[in-house]
Amino acid sequence: MKKIIALLLSAIMVMALFAGCAGKPADDNKGGADGDKGTIGVCIYKFDDAFMTTYRNNLEEILKSKGYKVSVVDGNNDQNKQNEQIDTFITQGVKALIINPVMTSAADSIIDKVKNANIPTVLINREPTAEQMSAYDKLVYVGCDAAQSGTFQGELILDTPNKGDINGDGKVSYIMIQGDPENIDAQLRTEYSVKALKDAGIEVEELDLQRGDWDRNKGQEIAQNDLAKFGDQIEVVFCNNDDMAIGALQSIQAAGRTVNKDIYLVGVDALDAALNEVEQGNMTGTVLNDAKGQATKAVECMEELLGGKTYASGEQSVYVDYVKVTPDNVKDFK
Repeated sequence: MKKIIALLLSAIMVMALFAGCAGKPADDNKGGADGDKGTIGVCIYKFDDAFMTTYRNNLEEILKSKGYKVSVVDGNNDQNKQNEQIDTFITQGVKALIINPVMTSAADSIIDKVKNANIPTVLINREPTAEQMSAYDKLVYVGCDAAQSGTFQGELILDTPNKGDINGDGKVSYIMIQGDPENIDAQLRTEYSVKALKDAGIEVEELDLQRGDWDRNKGQEIAQNDLAKFGDQIEVVFCNNDDMAIGALQSIQAAGRTVNKDIYLVGVDALDAALNEVEQGNMTGTVLNDAKGQATKAVECMEELLGGKTYASGEQSVYVDYVKVTPDNVKDFK
């Protein structure tokens, strides 16, 4: 009987051992043996930005297709909130971070956090300086060269029959609806769109420059006020993004003006709504800000970092080209 009891106890202990091994969960963030590669933390500056919505959807799709778990958080355009989100991801021990900073000026703080935690990090959409990024060799920025997008906007105007000079007075009079002036993309698009005209020997006149914060309603309001103030003097409306351009279009149409006839309008991003307006002749053109291309490159760089790659100072910015979109080629992007 004692032998039987001993055998039963041994069997129970073996079963308990196997149950314990089978029941122990893999670390969700670090990756398990079941094909899960771990969790990637993604910080977006705000979810209700039309372009960043397209971008984050592409990111999620690509990351999940590669076997990662993805946790995406909305910074609500609040840098303090985003800082807390980054701290939480670090505490959770995510494998890597992809961060779209709320404020470019917060780059030093963000870089310090991820460096101290030794977490491979990809910054997107808002580019720090090369000097700031050089503080951490497991950090890379993926985006587009904003100067190129501004140049392309200017070239869209130069490609019109009268090079933007609708009234024939020898100069192009424009209003500029800017995004967030702290954002390097807004700064460079504002500068280089006009520079392209100047470099082509065109005289320009800035009637107004207003901050629109990438927002459609603000674009509509700024354009409405400027059209009331300057009227037919306005020949070109430059917008740092498509959402503001679509807002401006509403005011242009309400004022009885006709794009490509008595006023020109250009944006950046090639949002679906903007592509429709370009196709219908309601926008002069836009510039493709390749969300899918950037998301693909961001994940590629993240995986290189996870594989042990480091980036030398001065080599930490990876760019994806912009593309001019006009009525002639718009169907290629739909």
